[in-house]
Amino acid sequence: MSNIAVSLQNLTLAYGDTIAVPSLNLDIIDGELIALLGPSGCGKTTTMRAIAGLMKPRSGTILIDGKDVTKTPANKRGVGLVFQSYALFPHLTGFENVAFGLRLKKRPNDEIVQRVEAGLELVGLSHLATRKPSELSGGQQQRLSLARSLVMEPKVLLLDEPLSNLDARLRLDMRTELQALQRQTGITMVFVTHDQSEALALADRIVLMKNGHIEQIGSPEALYDSPQTVFAADFVGFENIFSVGLNTQNEGTTIYNNTGELTLPYQANVSHLAWRPGGVVVGSGPHKGVVTGMAFAGDKREYVITTSAGKIKADVDVSVPAIQIGEDVFFDLPESSARMLDDKATQTQFKHG
Repeated sequence: MSNIAVSLQNLTLAYGDTIAVPSLNLDIIDGELIALLGPSGCGKTTTMRAIAGLMKPRSGTILIDGKDVTKTPANKRGVGLVFQSYALFPHLTGFENVAFGLRLKKRPNDEIVQRVEAGLELVGLSHLATRKPSELSGGQQQRLSLARSLVMEPKVLLLDEPLSNLDARLRLDMRTELQALQRQTGITMVFVTHDQSEALALADRIVLMKNGHIEQIGSPEALYDSPQTVFAADFVGFENIFSVGLNTQNEGTTIYNNTGELTLPYQANVSHLAWRPGGVVVGSGPHKGVVTGMAFAGDKREYVITTSAGKIKADVDVSVPAIQIGEDVFFDLPESSARMLDDKATQTQFKHG
């Protein structure tokens, strides 16, 4: 059985009288890169702060390498933390920023030089060791922050939205570098993000959180292809989600939301049906709507079609002639591209009529 690097057992976290994370249970496997994913306020950063020792649990247990660290101070947990803001010392060189924690621990100077040089080489910054943070790009500052944590040889490295301050191109580059770094060092990483594309690209497993609970946990492929709830489906891009109503005629399936309904020519014995925009067929089909929005997005056009069941979003390859706003259009919601969700808990979020 795989070793467990971090185990959260019945962990309850609160701010005053407000429970942020109620009774969370999660095992993080040694050497994996796991992403805590979810919208603001879902409890992912709060959970990370508790692992780091920056927040005292209301109840429950935190184990790191099998040892109970629930009451252990942050500086004695063997955990590294990389902040969204990098938190570098502006008056120190890159070398001294990385050496800072080692000097606090009063490590021998020869050891400090050896470990700092190795850390800077690992993140590709050996040639910039004498520069101060203001002389480095955002991506270089982020790598410097990583090196500072890694030279401390933490058992677990926690990353709190570390790429959010970078531009789009740098984010892509840093994703690749983070993944390579994790594979090279074998360190357990917990990556906190609200960006599903980052989580899908980086993680071995994703923990999708909602209101302090784990909504779904699994591989990126499992979450993307097989979301289990309405919340999970919406979060990973199934933008067309409908409740399924009873059809007394037993002829097809009625789908509805809070604006109307539509009857499909096939049976679906579930609570909800969902389609990604790319799964909607535009230009043919049994249903008719009006194009009320259109945007060019490089290799596709993104349409908004107003229908009897409300607005439906659809993506169409740019090789297909454009449909203008205001034009009528036929469309289909095929069974083959539908995600069937038996999500009883959220069925009431859409009200018929």
